[in-house]
Amino acid sequence: MLLSHLETLNILSTPVWIVSAHSQHILFANTAARKLAGNSLLGPLRNGQFSVYSQESLEAYLPNLKKGDQIVEIWTIHKEGRAFPLSCRLSLAKFGIQEPAIVFEGSYASSASVPVVNPFPDETKPYRRDESGFYERFFQTNSAPMLLIAPENNGQIVDANQAATRFYGYSRDEMCMKHTWEINAMGQDVLPVMHEIARFPGGHKPLTFVHKLADGNLRHVQTYAGPVVVDGTRLMLCIIHDITEQKRLEQELERAALLDPLTGVGNRRQFMQLVENARTQNPQRTHNFSLMLVDADHFKAINDRYGHNKGDDALVMLARTLETGIRETDTVFRWGGEEFLILLPLTGLEGAMHVAESLRKTVEERVSPDLPALTVSVGVAQYETGEDFTRLFKRVDDALYQAKTSGRNQVQAARGSVTGEFPPLH
Repeated sequence: MLLSHLETLNILSTPVWIVSAHSQHILFANTAARKLAGNSLLGPLRNGQFSVYSQESLEAYLPNLKKGDQIVEIWTIHKEGRAFPLSCRLSLAKFGIQEPAIVFEGSYASSASVPVVNPFPDETKPYRRDESGFYERFFQTNSAPMLLIAPENNGQIVDANQAATRFYGYSRDEMCMKHTWEINAMGQDVLPVMHEIARFPGGHKPLTFVHKLADGNLRHVQTYAGPVVVDGTRLMLCIIHDITEQKRLEQELERAALLDPLTGVGNRRQFMQLVENARTQNPQRTHNFSLMLVDADHFKAINDRYGHNKGDDALVMLARTLETGIRETDTVFRWGGEEFLILLPLTGLEGAMHVAESLRKTVEERVSPDLPALTVSVGVAQYETGEDFTRLFKRVDDALYQAKTSGRNQVQAARGSVTGEFPPLH
């Protein structure tokens, strides 16, 4: 990254953030951005009470940004004890940055967390349905649920088409007695967000919300909303697309991507995601934690003698043994091959050694008539303040190596050494 290129952004009065699309870390924030949001991390900005976006992963935006599509997000800014929404426009970074990065340009910052009043009270008039008009015929025959909303009137729904009444389960008159915050899971927090959206020009990618139906069910929806004038009345047209099934499939795929397909425990990606979430969302918390690296002894000999199918069965049995033997707060991950990594939050070295020895004995004593006997070697290390993950993992790996070279079927603790930074995990 060429920092000198980014420093020129400090002359702008508009807040600008440059964010890595892969790691979702803020690479640069100009002076206006730091003045507005301090040194806030991306997690609180994108996941605050007013935050709305269409994609959880920034990488998912890249194909559309490359095509020049208009994409917006709404962030939550905390300043002087108040929270308010900030509209951001997204574009690809072109500042000599080597990795894919996205520019978030804050277009406007509301001064409070409450809706702004209509600045043109004398230039608008109450909405009236024109049953014979072209707009009414278009509105009612459209197959997509559509709502007309009056932003200046606390988001009152002034009209709904037939597709919307079928989707939400209310009659047209019932819908027109409600406000947007009554059908949105955000509640009244959606009001300042709605006022931000009402200022957007047309053509941007839709945003994602959770809406409540008449029967109490919740549905994930993408909504395109933009300002519209109908017979001289200033309103916001909202077009709703139900993505609940798509969201469910995405969540299932994401869960599957974070699990080891053989044993069903978390995989290395899940562990590293946990590390990244801790780094971006809870960097100030300093609770102790320990890591445990467990390796099945002589596992190659088991595969050679009994075959890989029995070897796989033995790994599944080992995973279940570790899961049932740890505490409720601990988590098992398959690190690769016959190695498993165990995270022990709020646990010092002594406590972790006790858990490790208990697991070692349980594995050694477990007998199955259909599976070969197993023993494990275990390395244990406690996180030390200021330590980065690379160094921490090297210490726990060295401890495992010591356990294996000292005869296997034993637990060894890591020596202490501190370099760099590593975020607490809980």
